[in-house]
Amino acid sequence: MMGWTLGRYFFFRYAAITTWYFIGVYALVTLIDFTEFSSRTMGLPGFSIGLALSVSALRVPMIMQQAVPFIGLIAAIATLVSLNRKYELVIARSAGISAWQFLFPCCLGALIFGLLTVGVLNPLAAHAISRSEMMETQFRSGKSNAVNAFSAPWLRQKTADSDTIIGARAVLNQGMELADVTFFSLDKEGDIIERRDAARAYLRDGYWELHDVRRIRDGNQLPRLETDRVPTNLRPEFVQERLARPETIPFYELPEKIEVARSFGLRASTFATQFHTLMALPFLLVAMTLIAATVSMRFQRMGQSATMILGGVLAGFLLYVVSVLVKAFGNAGFVPSFIVAWIPVVVAMFFGVTFLLYKEDG
Repeated sequence: MMGWTLGRYFFFRYAAITTWYFIGVYALVTLIDFTEFSSRTMGLPGFSIGLALSVSALRVPMIMQQAVPFIGLIAAIATLVSLNRKYELVIARSAGISAWQFLFPCCLGALIFGLLTVGVLNPLAAHAISRSEMMETQFRSGKSNAVNAFSAPWLRQKTADSDTIIGARAVLNQGMELADVTFFSLDKEGDIIERRDAARAYLRDGYWELHDVRRIRDGNQLPRLETDRVPTNLRPEFVQERLARPETIPFYELPEKIEVARSFGLRASTFATQFHTLMALPFLLVAMTLIAATVSMRFQRMGQSATMILGGVLAGFLLYVVSVLVKAFGNAGFVPSFIVAWIPVVVAMFFGVTFLLYKEDG
């Protein structure tokens, strides 16, 4: 049996390498995002380096959450390769320690890394991305109609008096606030009778509250209003289901959102898929570690090959692509959310375990 000291050494080795990779990717992503945002907005009035740094700093946690599976894969490969180069795994195996034993600390580290991502990074990223969208919208509002950084689906609501079509440039506050919004009021024949353009629209109980409103009726410009109201029968749960991005909702709030949405007869498939995807993330990192182990086992017998490293990276990338692809089916409601999130993880684990069983136990 592997002793506590050796297991702790392998665990902290994996944790240190993962931490350094995370910090390095974080710095690189921050630099790239800051450069890209600055190049798009430098010509707009009110631009400043501080604003660009603030927006990029708030957007980076969400990008890092998406990069976590790759960081876990590369960190696991780097840990096992470094242990092989120093013959530490060879000595451990010669002492009678099986691959399952020295892989356990790395898998435990991957599981903890995933739990920290879901429990700490995800809520931080959800709140930060919402704040960054609000800051960017406030900065862009009225600056340029040619620059459209956000897109939102159009909504159509029916009331007793008329129909209304709603479009917005940006969706904020999980769908409860719209920026640069346009309301088209239609009569019973489907003709446009009035257009309202507002800087902000807030969903209240039974109406939309519009601010800084410009109105056009029968081709004539009407006096500008500070505030206005548009009746609505849309429920907040429906608007969130249609407009809110699941990534902007913290993990701890998703179960409540799903339950409330389903109580109103909504599928909430996007929220459910996001919830199960986050639930499966720690185990996805364990699967990535097993994939890295399949590469490292070949290293011991045939030498450390760049081709094998590339194969491990491609295998992890393929797993990530398949996960994203099936997630799209889950968001559309074609496949149950539970299956969408867990099937790729289970298949990857079976692949890694089968390979290790074949190599280790013949």
